[in-house]
Amino acid sequence: MKPISEKTTQEILSGNLVKAILSLAIPVMINSFLQTMYNLTDTYWLGQLGTSELAGINLISPVQSIVVNFGSGLTVAGSVLIARYVGAKKIEDAKSMANQIFASAMIFSVTCATLIFLLSPVIVKALGAEGDVAKVAEIYLKLVILDMPFLYTVNMFQSVNQAQGDTVRPMLLNFLGICINMVADPLLMVVLKFGAAGAALATVFAKMIPAIIAFILLNNQNRTVYLALRKLRFEKKKMLDIITIGLPSAIGGSVTQFAFLLLTKSVLKYGQEAMAAYGVGNKINGLISLPSNGIGSAVATIVSQNMGAGQEKRAQKAYKMAMFGIVIFLFAGGMILSREPVATAIVQIFTDDPAVVVMGSQYLSILAFWCFFNGVHNSTMGFFQGCGHTEVTMTVDILRLWVFRFATLFVCQQILHLGVESIWYCVVVSNALTPVVLVVTYLTGYWRKKRV
Repeated sequence: MKPISEKTTQEILSGNLVKAILSLAIPVMINSFLQTMYNLTDTYWLGQLGTSELAGINLISPVQSIVVNFGSGLTVAGSVLIARYVGAKKIEDAKSMANQIFASAMIFSVTCATLIFLLSPVIVKALGAEGDVAKVAEIYLKLVILDMPFLYTVNMFQSVNQAQGDTVRPMLLNFLGICINMVADPLLMVVLKFGAAGAALATVFAKMIPAIIAFILLNNQNRTVYLALRKLRFEKKKMLDIITIGLPSAIGGSVTQFAFLLLTKSVLKYGQEAMAAYGVGNKINGLISLPSNGIGSAVATIVSQNMGAGQEKRAQKAYKMAMFGIVIFLFAGGMILSREPVATAIVQIFTDDPAVVVMGSQYLSILAFWCFFNGVHNSTMGFFQGCGHTEVTMTVDILRLWVFRFATLFVCQQILHLGVESIWYCVVVSNALTPVVLVVTYLTGYWRKKRV
């Protein structure tokens, strides 16, 4: 029997595209769903801590997100570059690229973790924390940042497997980490009363164990692409390719986190109820977005392998098939979720505050009605990633949040005086304009320009 990666690669390059898309997308959707469920559970346990502990952790979370999002650039580079070599049947080059990316990821993660550990007092002070909040934030940051090498190892495992068309093993490994975290959180935070330190240690343990397993599997020579670190030789061209593909994604992911921080400050102006409604709406929207995220990931892998094999028309066919399929699915689902009784019932699961329910259901209704734009956005972003044009995805992400979203917010607040609804509309309008830019860029044929 052929290894799963070989069978899936054959499906991607010459088999049924619908089957290939679904076999890649569904595990990613399940993985994202599990992560979302974990986040909701984690939010509950964090809520059991004191005010100082919760404030300190929330203060540091954006810093953690920026680092994680920067590292995701290496994941994108790994998936695209390794898949390109796999599609071209250049397996030795794929192995070499895996070695280069893993070594780069480890060097970066250890260096970054060390610097943040040493500079944690300065970082916490710069964020404006004082007293008990500052103490908690510093302890949490020093401990949680230790998970970086483990996190990057798991990300590397995801890259290598996804590049070969295997999204099942990364899903199972992530599920293991989530299970560990869900047990470790209450044990360390509540039972053993480690508080914020317990929350950080739970995160480290949840990454460390899967990372050890990932490293062992990455060195399994029975796989098509595996690590052979003893034979590692840094190659200038491959390192430049990693920077060319990975850096734009890393910058785009980090820059968007700053935009989210600024938008959150705008929401707070309308009171705690608006902030709660915004949070609930975004959590539900995260669930709605799971299918399009999965499709986008599948498109990136399929396009990358087919472009590597010189099958440009098949790459386009896969992209269009995936995009139209997910748009129809989201449009039908959005019509149901956007109905006021349905939206209200869903928001009431998370809160019983009448004001929050009203605002939250309104926000959810608007998001759900226009959610089909997410299908265009994610599938087209996946296409450009698969072609190696991550500078396009970076530019579009920056446009979406820093230009379209804040420009719409200004118009709605200062000219139309829509109040809290300004927040809802700035999110939806920016999410609708971005896919238009992506499709127009696709139609120009810019993606045909060889980048690596």
